[in-house]
Amino acid sequence: MVPVAHVRSERRELTDDHWGDVPAVIRLDERRFTPEALLSLDSFSHLEVVFHFHRVPPEKVQTSARHPRDNPDWPLAGIFAQRGKNRPNRIGVSRCRLVKVDGLDVHVVGLDAVDGTPVLDIKPYLRQFGPREEVVQPEWVDDLMRDYYAPSE
Repeated sequence: MVPVAHVRSERRELTDDHWGDVPAVIRLDERRFTPEALLSLDSFSHLEVVFHFHRVPPEKVQTSARHPRDNPDWPLAGIFAQRGKNRPNRIGVSRCRLVKVDGLDVHVVGLDAVDGTPVLDIKPYLRQFGPREEVVQPEWVDDLMRDYYAPSE
């Protein structure tokens, strides 16, 4: 798989929280794309971005259960029952707000990917692809996500 773009952001550290107001630019690969690839993307308010957790060393990949964020107050959960970065294929998926499209640059806010992150795909978010019924999740998730999209301090 070849990245279609890379993230440009002032956020360089792999931290868990405060992504809500982080601006970033997803810069398409100019050798492969022209601005036509982004035509009409600006008519959407939100995007889904698929990216590679490139800074997770292969030896840190986890394949079994662990406490999310290594917090013993939260129950053990299998790697596929959480969204941690140390996943088997190191693939992340994020939804973010689209600010503007400028040439090959897609300006977003709230993308939880650090500077240099390889982007594998960009899709407009369609509400029809969201759940059609009530979403159910364990209580510990609310605690874990409390500050995830909070403004940075």
